[in-house]
Amino acid sequence: MLISTNPATGEAIAQYPLHDPAHVDAVLDAAARAQARWRTLPIAARAAGMRRAGELLRQRKEAYARLITLEMGKPLSEALAEIEKSAWTCDHYADHAARLLADEPVPANGSYSAVTYDPLGVVLAIMPWNYPFWQFVRFAAPTLCAGNGAVLKHAGNVPQCALALEDLFRDAIGVPGLVGNVFIEPERVAALIDDPRIAAVTLTGSTAVGKLVAAQAGRAMKKQVLELGGSDPFIVLADTDIERAAAAAAKARFSNTGQSCISAKRFIVDERVADEFSARLCAHAGALLMGDPLQTGTGLGPMARANLRTALHDQVERSLAQGAELKLGGRMPDGPGFFYPATVLDHVTPTMAAGCEETFGPVAAVMRVRDTEAAIALANATEFGLGAALWTGDVQGARELARGIEAGAVFVNGIVASDARLPFGGIKQSGYGRELGAAGIREFTNIKTYWVGPAT
Repeated sequence: MLISTNPATGEAIAQYPLHDPAHVDAVLDAAARAQARWRTLPIAARAAGMRRAGELLRQRKEAYARLITLEMGKPLSEALAEIEKSAWTCDHYADHAARLLADEPVPANGSYSAVTYDPLGVVLAIMPWNYPFWQFVRFAAPTLCAGNGAVLKHAGNVPQCALALEDLFRDAIGVPGLVGNVFIEPERVAALIDDPRIAAVTLTGSTAVGKLVAAQAGRAMKKQVLELGGSDPFIVLADTDIERAAAAAAKARFSNTGQSCISAKRFIVDERVADEFSARLCAHAGALLMGDPLQTGTGLGPMARANLRTALHDQVERSLAQGAELKLGGRMPDGPGFFYPATVLDHVTPTMAAGCEETFGPVAAVMRVRDTEAAIALANATEFGLGAALWTGDVQGARELARGIEAGAVFVNGIVASDARLPFGGIKQSGYGRELGAAGIREFTNIKTYWVGPAT
């Protein structure tokens, strides 16, 4: 049984039985049949379906946003922004899919050569709860435009969002079964990956789960895209505008209650400005109103599950025992729901829990360094490599520094974010493959060489 629980109250609001093998088999069959038809349609026809998806997202925005907030707890204003971003991404691929998937002629002596992008088939999408609409849409918009189908295995705590997404794409595209949904236990995912009707796999989740999926897909010889954990550095050099950096830092860490792979987590600050930065970060974080995520003005909602809050608090307590200084928050609140206050730890070192583990919640770790070289070295001293932010007054010099940062994306004087126009993904233990951009729409295609010689 999948149980949808309101994180703000801890109360169950809906429950759904798991799908039996016969139902899952029917979903796979429907997806395979629908994709065989869908792939033959002109790209313009597929793009029209994606444009309709964007329209429906906007028409249903209020209902979808409320559903997100009720199931995973983010403030309603952030849930509305998630739906808008999803709609814009559908628009983007509707506008650009034909160009991004067009044949690419390659000059050759006495022959015609080209690179073509053919769909692979039905892709299994294993999705997380933290952005329950955005994570799936950012995969589905380019992947469906490329001619593929999709079967969604969503996180167990957002079953209502999973059903809403299935309805959305059925209504938008008009090809029943092209986007299917299955409610299954994690133990049954391996069999799904191994099924011949599944051509490839995408996962957004933890590194531990990513390794399991990679092994399963590897044994089945199937393409995978993995977007995994992160411990993103937010580097603050001495020559930057400290107030601007601190305000951005609060947003980068505490949006979505800090539950994002690309949230800034390690704030690596030049020791000459660390006291000022820490104080200003605490001021911005302390101003966030924690409470009912459905209410206007709430800046910090509950965490999505009780066990996530318990694990985060354990990381805070271990870090304090290891010598970190508590500047803000850090105490488990009383009352219903899974709330945890905005927390700032200072004088964190790389061996402390908050300095070397991924903290998936509203906890900021301030780490002090002597200079720029030490900042870059510390930023790279992690098993992760998803995103990184660099704050400096020397924009020209930052371009060279950014090349030395080991991450899938580096944002200078800005907050790391995903954007439909840009490829998104990580390196090291943060995964491989890319979503979004031109790379994203081509990930689940057969990049085929097409060569025609002269007639004889």
